[in-house]
Amino acid sequence: MHLSFLDWFIIIFFLSLTLGIGIYVSKKAGRNSSEFFLSGKNMPWWLLGVSMVATTFSTDTPNLVTDIVRTNGVSGNWVWWAFLLTGLLTVFVYAKLWRKSNVNTDLEFYQIRYGGASAKFLRKFRAIYLGIIFNVITMSAVTLAAIKIGGIMLNLEPWQTVIGAGLITVIFSALGGFKGVIYTDFILFFLAMVGSIGAAIYLVNIPEVGGINSLISNENISNKLSILPDLSDKNALITLLIIPLAVQWWSSWYPGAEPGGGGYIAQRMLAAKDGNHAIGATFFFNIMHYALRPWPWIIVALASLVVFPDLDSIREAFPNLSEDKLGNDLAYPAMLTMLPSGLLGLVLASLIAAYMSTISTQLNWGSSYIVYDFYKQQINPEASEKRLVAVGRISTVILMVFSAVLALLLQNALQLFNLLLVFGAGTGLIFILRWFWWRINAWSEITAMFASGIISLSLKLTPLGNFLFNPVDGFFEDYMEYPLVVAVTTLIWLFATFITKPESKNVLMGFYKKTQPGGPGWKKVIAQAEIDNVKIISNSDQKWTVPSGIKAMILGCIMIYSIMFATGFWIYSELTYAIPTTFLSIFSGYFLYKAWMRIKDSVL
Repeated sequence: MHLSFLDWFIIIFFLSLTLGIGIYVSKKAGRNSSEFFLSGKNMPWWLLGVSMVATTFSTDTPNLVTDIVRTNGVSGNWVWWAFLLTGLLTVFVYAKLWRKSNVNTDLEFYQIRYGGASAKFLRKFRAIYLGIIFNVITMSAVTLAAIKIGGIMLNLEPWQTVIGAGLITVIFSALGGFKGVIYTDFILFFLAMVGSIGAAIYLVNIPEVGGINSLISNENISNKLSILPDLSDKNALITLLIIPLAVQWWSSWYPGAEPGGGGYIAQRMLAAKDGNHAIGATFFFNIMHYALRPWPWIIVALASLVVFPDLDSIREAFPNLSEDKLGNDLAYPAMLTMLPSGLLGLVLASLIAAYMSTISTQLNWGSSYIVYDFYKQQINPEASEKRLVAVGRISTVILMVFSAVLALLLQNALQLFNLLLVFGAGTGLIFILRWFWWRINAWSEITAMFASGIISLSLKLTPLGNFLFNPVDGFFEDYMEYPLVVAVTTLIWLFATFITKPESKNVLMGFYKKTQPGGPGWKKVIAQAEIDNVKIISNSDQKWTVPSGIKAMILGCIMIYSIMFATGFWIYSELTYAIPTTFLSIFSGYFLYKAWMRIKDSVL
């Protein structure tokens, strides 16, 4: 593949613009830790929403979607489409609660919800567990995708991609902090959308594919087009649809789709001007992320099955590619090598920008855990703001190095997705209930984390998994692995909850007074406060609006899934389904608007 002068100009222009933004905001970002990690908590919804969309468009995302489509068809995407339920629960129930908590990181939540030594341990452990271990694994998956794109499109060795992309990103992240990330994300959003849509339109019309009608009628993809799994295939139906929609969305902690909000999504909600801006940002993100953005990637993935029907065809087209990096996810960058000058540079620039956006977000978010939840809490409580920013910048560099090294050892992004999904199985319910049930304590979370991790690793790395789920003579079908981990983990943490002491009444009353969660799960605490003559309810006339929030969540899911289905049906030219799903999205959107007007000014 040959890059023209125009391609290089577009790429270099964007990289220069990104570094320029980082340098421009570096002085303000370095004023204090709040500016470096949360931009002063004064960001508007539209900027934060665009940033969420841009951040979740990483170099590994189109590769992952391509791998899913080539392996399981379009319907295979329900393994992550199901997380829309989590996202909209965050929008209509948890966003305002996070803003009311007024914490700097979602881990600081532990200091107001729990108390004593167990809360301190939990905050410290989660800072390492999420800020370093999970964060490094996630970044390594993104860097792995960059390695594959660099290898196919630029003929770069893995170490060259890692050093080149990583060096620019870590300099930008260390200088610009959160504000630099947000500003460049705004540019990336438009660049990425134009690039991905332009690539899909061009690639579906190359002679080898022959246009959208020829693509849809091609025998290589005839069994890959359906948005829903084959209802007659029990294994596919359970694995791809039933488990994600019935169990996975509420039970698993996964970066960017945390039940109850968390991670870098929580970071952006905490940086919003107020609760309504936090809600607006997360709602915009969910519409774009699930309903519209996947389709250009899906179209390219389907076209790749025509041009590169199997791994051998990819191997033959790119003989210099390292064998340990060969996989279905390579089909996406392989298709991009066919783009013309100009569009090629634009798409490459968008992929580089996607890499920088996601990695810089992960670096800033992970570094915030290290600074606020580990360094300041455990090492230097009296640290100055200047020292905190310095530690943040140093930890940014260290996290980048760790993730780069791990990326060189990996092969496939889908493997990591599945590992992370199972590794957090069973913990998600705690993150949903801890706001609304007083009995959950720090030991509930500690037990769930260790139980989920130990059980998952035991099934993945020991003979136990093969003994239980062997397709020939195992006790269970393969698809039962995830529900089993969820069920066992849930039973263990519930048992731990009831055999350990609840949090003290002072901690529980303080948490309720600050966040006003409401609901029947706090009746005992409210009754105790009345006995002690302590006022913890700020407005007794306000009714509990979580049921209304759940109603809005359901309407939002209908609207966004309808848009997603309608978009696909319009692309497929299936007017019989496209028209009714379009009208369904409009009607559900109208009723969602009416529901939101009734609850938007209420205080939970």
